[in-house]
Parts: sequence; C-alpha cells; structure tokens
Amino acid sequence: MSFQPTFLDSELASLPHRPPFVFVRELLGVQIGISADCRTWFEEDDPMFAGHFPGNPLVPGVILTEALAQTAGIAAAAGYAANERPLFLLSAIRSMKFHRAARPGDSIHLRAERLAEVQGLVQFLVRATVDDASVAEGQLVLADPARQEPITMQTSSSRL
Repeated sequence: MSFQPTFLDSELASLPHRPPFVFVRELLGVQIGISADCRTWFEEDDPMFAGHFPGNPLVPGVILTEALAQTAGIAAAAGYAANERPLFLLSAIRSMKFHRAARPGDSIHLRAERLAEVQGLVQFLVRATVDDASVAEGQLVLADPARQEPITMQTSSSRL
C-alpha cells in the first residue's frame, strides 16, 4: 500500500489503451484493487484545442471522464499478474459533474476509489482536481466482460 511516485510506463499494460488515447501521464500511487492516484496534463498545441474552444481552450469533459476511467482501470487491475489482468472497460457513467474548467498546462490530479464490486462490475468514486480545486467528480462503473453473465430477455409469454 505504498504511495511512492512511479512513472506510468511500467503500468500501461494494465490499460487496454495505447497512444494517442492514453490520457494518464503519471502514476502517483496505488492501493491494490482499492484506489489509484494519477496525474495528467495537456499541451497548448494539442490538436483538440484548435476546436475546443479557439481563443479559450478547455479540456473537454469527455476527455477528463476518460482520464478518470483510465485511473479507475489502473486501480482495478493493480495486483493482477501481467498475464492475468482482466480487461476492464467503461460500462456506465453513473454521474459526472464539472465544477470548473481544466486548461492546457494545468497539472490535473486524478483519483479513483473503489466503492463496490459485484459480478465483474466495479464502481468507483472519481475526482479530478487542479491546485486542490475540484474540476470534476462522479461515479463510474468498469466491467470485466469475462466475468459477466449473459443477459437473457424474458417475453410476457415465457413468464406464464
């Protein structure tokens, strides 16, 4: 349960993503299966800022949400051997609120804390902050498809 700073390169294997869709830059700490703290930032010349928004660049909320989901994925996969890591996928956004803007150059702290787990679904409380001020917070659910039961639909005639 150490919180020693670690660069993310050794942890990228726990994410199914690869550049340019990896939005977590640095792993600050992890409590195996419980929580992860990461950091990210976006450069001013990132192409997304040409359209979001010209003259007033903001990190899109969907990108912040994805960075938080990746942080949750790191927490969920920590502790598994590299060849046994489940493929955790974003399954649901239970809630997400954006309190203030994140801008190019901001150092964004990302935190994910596990709330519950049932049948391959893991729910996380997630937060993004800049200089200790809340930027975004919400609850995300990750799924391990290998552990999920198939859903069967019942028709009204099959219930009789």
